[in-house]
Amino acid sequence: MNARIPDDALPPTLDPDALQAYVDRQWDDEIIPALTDYIAVPAKSPAFDADWEKNAYIERVVRDAAQWVESRKVAGLKLEVVRLPGRTPVIFFDAPATRADSGDTILLYGHLDKQPEFSGWRSDLGPWTPKYEDGKLYGRGGADDGYAIYASLTAIMALDAQGVARPRCVGIVETCEESGSYDLLPYIDALRDRLGNVALVVCLDSGAGNYDQLWMTTSLRGLVAGTLEVQVLDEGVHSGDSSGVVPSSFRILRHLLDRLEDSSTGRLLPQSLHCEIPAQRREQVRETARILGDEVWRRFPWSCGAEGGFVLPMTTHPEEALLNRTWRPTLSVTGAEGLPPLSSAGNVLRPRTAFKLSLRLPPLVDAVSASQEIKQLLEADSPYNAKVIFHADQGAATGWNAPESAAWLTRALDAASHQYYGAPCGYIGQGGTIPLMSMLQQGFPKAQFMVCGVLGPRSNAHGPNEFLHVPYGKRLTAAVAQTMAAMPV
Repeated sequence: MNARIPDDALPPTLDPDALQAYVDRQWDDEIIPALTDYIAVPAKSPAFDADWEKNAYIERVVRDAAQWVESRKVAGLKLEVVRLPGRTPVIFFDAPATRADSGDTILLYGHLDKQPEFSGWRSDLGPWTPKYEDGKLYGRGGADDGYAIYASLTAIMALDAQGVARPRCVGIVETCEESGSYDLLPYIDALRDRLGNVALVVCLDSGAGNYDQLWMTTSLRGLVAGTLEVQVLDEGVHSGDSSGVVPSSFRILRHLLDRLEDSSTGRLLPQSLHCEIPAQRREQVRETARILGDEVWRRFPWSCGAEGGFVLPMTTHPEEALLNRTWRPTLSVTGAEGLPPLSSAGNVLRPRTAFKLSLRLPPLVDAVSASQEIKQLLEADSPYNAKVIFHADQGAATGWNAPESAAWLTRALDAASHQYYGAPCGYIGQGGTIPLMSMLQQGFPKAQFMVCGVLGPRSNAHGPNEFLHVPYGKRLTAAVAQTMAAMPV
């Protein structure tokens, strides 16, 4: 597999076959059982569980992960569950360097909080009922991103088991990521002196274009989420008596959304929500489109549409589809209130309609400014003088555009991809959001970034039948370990 690995990219004392064998054993014997227990716990993020502290599910997964890390016997490793009043806890661990200490630090990141259940799970699956089948571990949170802390420690242990020298490694594992990481910045401030000089960030919370090679994330979109509410009456009234006199709250809401989005194309109208796409990213998109082809859009579970044909994507052009999901703003309506179930929807003109909005922003658009502009746009000059409120959620998150990779990192990533996948490293932007990446780039402007993950085609994070592709996770763990060992002194 490694015939094309650059001569200077593989650490001279590292045995990659032994490394992969060690990682495989850890996954089979330790990580899969730990993740099976983890998936069974409904540790929903605070945005989806207002009683998270009382329910103590987050506390349980934090305790379980911390105990697992402390039982690994890494020389000199220290672990602390850091707590700030009123905030979700953070796990912080510190594994001292095993080589001449240059003062540089590798920061490994993950999170343990989860998205809510959602509907549509296969009859033999469920969000809190883990199942291991055909190399896939099904259930909520295993791939997004509960495996990260276990894989991070395994990568460290795999190097130590061979006596391969490595830099100091610290880990931050949060429990507020799925809510926008609004608790995280105070922890970063509190831990800043203990982080040291962060020279490499390893984030295992991202995705992969396929399961055939190592994929590096080059950009992440930002996020503004919130609730848009329209109220016209104090109580519902007979629709036959009132329609034509009382304006529909749903129609007003549609009108307001037309200010934000062209419903015929999906393009967001305010120009300030767009940004110039860097030439380097366009070149990478062209290469990624060449690798993935129509799988860019075919990978989604399309429903049957008109006359038995499948629903069509917004574009079948792979390059445009990649740009749409990574560098262009989009609007999704992810929830609603004020609409009764069909089975109990009587002839009543409803007093109120509320939509949960999720706006993904290009990597270079400031989320706080965008949130303020969206609020003003939606609330100004309300039709019929209706009561209109846009309430933005906590944690508006600005996106991230990766800095240029150092030559050593580019060589190391390609070497690791050839070694453990038999193919070159791929580069892809992601449409999701990891707020910490922007924070870290601002705080450590000279740091390099290895942002990657197991969320490949059909893994379906946040939705039904979410799974962790275990063979890919094993290879990714080995690739992370080898890349850490390649970091120059």
